[in-house]
Amino acid sequence: MYFITSVEELQELNPFIIIGCGGGGEKFSNFEGVETVGFIDDDTRKQGKDFCNLTVSGDLKQLIQETDAKSVAIMLPIGAEGTALKYAVEAIDNGKNVVASFRSLPISQNESLIKFAESRGVALKEISPRLDVVKNIFGVAPPKCTETLPKITYKHKVPVVFVGGTSQECGKRTTTRMLGKAAKEMGLNAVVISTDEMGLEKPADVNFRAGSLSVMDVASAVMGTVKYMEENKDPDIIFVEGQSSLTERGNPHPKGLSAAILFGAMPDATIVCHRPNHPYREPVGIEYEVKAIEAVEPTKVVGLSLNLRNVDEPCDLAEYENEYGLPAVDIARGVNGGASRLLKVIIDHIGEFKK
Repeated sequence: MYFITSVEELQELNPFIIIGCGGGGEKFSNFEGVETVGFIDDDTRKQGKDFCNLTVSGDLKQLIQETDAKSVAIMLPIGAEGTALKYAVEAIDNGKNVVASFRSLPISQNESLIKFAESRGVALKEISPRLDVVKNIFGVAPPKCTETLPKITYKHKVPVVFVGGTSQECGKRTTTRMLGKAAKEMGLNAVVISTDEMGLEKPADVNFRAGSLSVMDVASAVMGTVKYMEENKDPDIIFVEGQSSLTERGNPHPKGLSAAILFGAMPDATIVCHRPNHPYREPVGIEYEVKAIEAVEPTKVVGLSLNLRNVDEPCDLAEYENEYGLPAVDIARGVNGGASRLLKVIIDHIGEFKK
């Protein structure tokens, strides 16, 4: 009833004032046949400046009076639903149609806004996530958009180490935990962030299932957790457990999750875990994972943590080191230097701690 399903429906509501001078506002103004007569943004740094060939204003009521706008398009990001509702009420109160992209706050669930629009005789439309399409295909879909966290930008102040892997169940959680333990034994104030509900063992400081979040929220969740830990724990170093792999075959679904955790961590150094002869996963291998990690994020893979539980014959770790040019340890058994050696490699790469 409220969904916008074609650009022709938007053209019927011309001309528009667009609220939000970011990606959403620009995309909306670029729709074929859509006429824009003004832009609004609450950010005072944008007001008075040019955006898509129009001057950005901060006063919706004034812009309504100065233009022939029939409609207001509210194109604000996730996390700004309160502001979006404020502008929707103001636009409706001034007799203007409203097109919104509330995402996590569907119009159909806001009966008071619907009744208000009906009382003013204006249209209330939504550019929705179209989860109805997904439901038609699969028979099931979330009731609303699962992307809910605000987008943040934060650069950590202390070194962050990401623990990735060539597959699921290859030793990432154990490696992250043991690196944290080794750092604490060395006298460092280390923080361990587990991105898995199974990350219950000490010295994990916090754990949450990143896979329960929208992939669009994962980077924010990790970045926000790093920020929170820096502000509340005053750490010397932070270890972030990864999930799955960027390259594993057979199960493509968690690849985006792995990348999002990596993006959120923005690591100074990375350790890659690998489980030879994995009984129920299909890793492509160490070389491909290292290349993938270093391609998608400006980090350096500095060591390998091997899970040898499926290797019957004695394993020569020197062969791995010669093949990949990286220190390789059996971290669970402490072979070839274990966690202490990897920690030394990490510290040598990072250099002196800032504290």
